Amino acid sequence: MYGLKTEACFDSAHFLADYYGKCENLHGHRWRAVVYLAQDGLQDEGTMRDMVLDFGVFKRAVRGLAEELDHTFLVEAGTLKPSTAAALEGEGFSLTVLPFRTTAENLARYFCDRLRAEGLPVCQVDMYETPNNCAIYRPE
Repeated sequence: MYGLKTEACFDSAHFLADYYGKCENLHGHRWRAVVYLAQDGLQDEGTMRDMVLDFGVFKRAVRGLAEELDHTFLVEAGTLKPSTAAALEGEGFSLTVLPFRTTAENLARYFCDRLRAEGLPVCQVDMYETPNNCAIYRPE
Protein backbone atom coordinates (compact mmCIF):
# COMPACT_ATOMS: atom_id res chain seq x y z
CA MET A 1 0.00 0.00 0.00
CA TYR A 2 1.29 3.45 -0.95
CA GLY A 3 0.16 6.73 0.50
CA LEU A 4 0.54 10.48 0.42
CA LYS A 5 -0.39 13.18 2.89
CA THR A 6 -0.88 16.92 2.57
CA GLU A 7 -2.70 19.58 4.51
CA ALA A 8 -4.31 22.97 4.21
CA CYS A 9 -5.76 25.49 6.65
CA PHE A 10 -8.69 27.84 6.41
CA ASP A 11 -10.34 30.30 8.75
CA SER A 12 -14.10 30.38 9.06
CA ALA A 13 -16.89 31.14 11.47
CA HIS A 14 -19.76 28.85 12.40
CA PHE A 15 -22.19 27.99 15.16
CA LEU A 16 -23.92 24.80 16.20
CA ALA A 17 -27.68 25.14 16.34
CA ASP A 18 -29.38 23.26 19.18
CA TYR A 19 -26.06 22.67 20.92
CA TYR A 20 -26.74 24.32 24.32
CA GLY A 21 -23.19 25.31 25.08
CA LYS A 22 -20.57 27.87 24.07
CA CYS A 23 -20.46 26.58 20.51
CA GLU A 24 -24.09 27.54 19.98
CA ASN A 25 -22.78 31.11 19.67
CA LEU A 26 -21.10 32.39 16.54
CA HIS A 27 -17.35 31.74 16.77
CA GLY A 28 -14.41 31.00 14.52
CA HIS A 29 -11.69 28.43 14.00
CA ARG A 30 -8.47 28.05 12.11
CA TRP A 31 -9.41 24.69 10.64
CA ARG A 32 -6.60 22.35 9.56
CA ALA A 33 -7.46 19.61 7.08
CA VAL A 34 -4.95 16.76 6.81
CA VAL A 35 -5.75 14.52 3.86
CA TYR A 36 -4.33 11.06 3.21
CA LEU A 37 -4.33 9.13 -0.06
CA ALA A 38 -3.77 5.39 -0.37
CA GLN A 39 -3.69 2.86 -3.16
CA ASP A 40 -2.22 -0.57 -3.73
CA GLY A 41 0.00 0.27 -6.66
CA LEU A 42 1.71 3.17 -8.36
CA GLN A 43 0.69 4.64 -11.68
CA ASP A 44 2.43 2.88 -14.52
CA GLU A 45 2.55 5.42 -17.34
CA GLY A 46 2.77 9.10 -18.18
CA THR A 47 4.26 11.88 -16.11
CA MET A 48 2.91 10.35 -12.91
CA ARG A 49 4.58 6.98 -13.54
CA ASP A 50 5.75 5.45 -10.26
CA MET A 51 3.64 7.88 -8.21
CA VAL A 52 0.39 7.65 -6.30
CA LEU A 53 -0.37 11.14 -7.59
CA ASP A 54 1.71 14.19 -8.36
CA PHE A 55 2.06 16.23 -5.15
CA GLY A 56 1.25 19.41 -7.10
CA VAL A 57 -2.09 17.97 -8.24
CA PHE A 58 -2.83 16.72 -4.73
CA LYS A 59 -1.94 20.01 -3.02
CA ARG A 60 -3.95 22.10 -5.50
CA ALA A 61 -7.06 19.99 -4.95
CA VAL A 62 -6.87 20.14 -1.15
CA ARG A 63 -5.89 23.80 -0.98
CA GLY A 64 -8.53 24.74 -3.55
CA LEU A 65 -11.22 23.21 -1.39
CA ALA A 66 -9.84 24.96 1.70
CA GLU A 67 -9.82 28.24 -0.23
CA GLU A 68 -13.54 27.84 -0.99
CA LEU A 69 -14.25 27.84 2.76
CA ASP A 70 -11.63 30.39 3.82
CA HIS A 71 -13.00 33.52 5.50
CA THR A 72 -16.62 32.47 5.10
CA PHE A 73 -19.41 31.94 7.57
CA LEU A 74 -20.25 28.21 7.45
CA VAL A 75 -23.99 27.85 7.94
CA GLU A 76 -26.04 24.68 8.29
CA ALA A 77 -28.97 24.96 5.89
CA GLY A 78 -32.14 26.01 7.67
CA THR A 79 -30.49 27.33 10.85
CA LEU A 80 -30.68 31.03 9.97
CA LYS A 81 -33.88 32.90 9.18
CA PRO A 82 -33.94 33.86 5.48
CA SER A 83 -34.06 37.53 6.51
CA THR A 84 -30.92 37.08 8.65
CA ALA A 85 -29.02 35.41 5.82
CA ALA A 86 -30.18 38.11 3.40
CA ALA A 87 -29.12 40.86 5.81
CA LEU A 88 -25.65 39.34 6.26
CA GLU A 89 -25.19 38.89 2.52
CA GLY A 90 -26.53 42.42 1.98
CA GLU A 91 -23.74 43.71 4.22
CA GLY A 92 -21.19 41.88 2.07
CA PHE A 93 -20.54 38.89 4.33
CA SER A 94 -19.65 35.61 2.66
CA LEU A 95 -21.91 32.73 3.68
CA THR A 96 -21.36 29.12 2.69
CA VAL A 97 -24.58 27.22 3.29
CA LEU A 98 -23.96 23.51 3.77
CA PRO A 99 -26.49 20.66 3.95
CA PHE A 100 -25.14 19.41 7.28
CA ARG A 101 -24.31 20.57 10.80
CA THR A 102 -20.92 22.26 10.60
CA THR A 103 -19.06 19.99 13.01
CA ALA A 104 -15.45 18.91 12.52
CA GLU A 105 -16.73 15.38 11.85
CA ASN A 106 -18.97 16.53 9.02
CA LEU A 107 -16.35 18.84 7.54
CA ALA A 108 -13.89 15.91 7.46
CA ARG A 109 -16.46 13.85 5.56
CA TYR A 110 -17.21 16.79 3.25
CA PHE A 111 -13.53 17.13 2.31
CA CYS A 112 -13.28 13.40 1.74
CA ASP A 113 -16.38 13.22 -0.44
CA ARG A 114 -15.47 16.26 -2.52
CA LEU A 115 -11.91 15.04 -3.16
CA ARG A 116 -13.00 11.50 -3.95
CA ALA A 117 -15.48 12.96 -6.46
CA GLU A 118 -12.43 14.51 -8.17
CA GLY A 119 -10.91 11.02 -8.44
CA LEU A 120 -8.44 11.24 -5.56
CA PRO A 121 -8.00 7.97 -3.63
CA VAL A 122 -8.69 9.55 -0.22
CA CYS A 123 -8.49 7.08 2.66
CA GLN A 124 -8.66 9.48 5.61
CA VAL A 125 -9.22 13.12 6.50
CA ASP A 126 -8.28 14.62 9.87
CA MET A 127 -10.09 17.91 10.52
CA TYR A 128 -8.57 19.95 13.34
CA GLU A 129 -10.72 22.67 14.86
CA THR A 130 -8.06 23.48 17.44
CA PRO A 131 -4.37 22.54 17.54
CA ASN A 132 -5.18 19.68 19.95
CA ASN A 133 -8.59 18.43 18.78
CA CYS A 134 -9.50 16.79 15.51
CA ALA A 135 -12.18 14.64 14.00
CA ILE A 136 -11.20 11.74 11.75
CA TYR A 137 -13.19 10.44 8.79
CA ARG A 138 -12.36 7.24 6.90
CA PRO A 139 -14.64 6.24 4.01
CA GLU A 140 -15.78 2.64 3.88
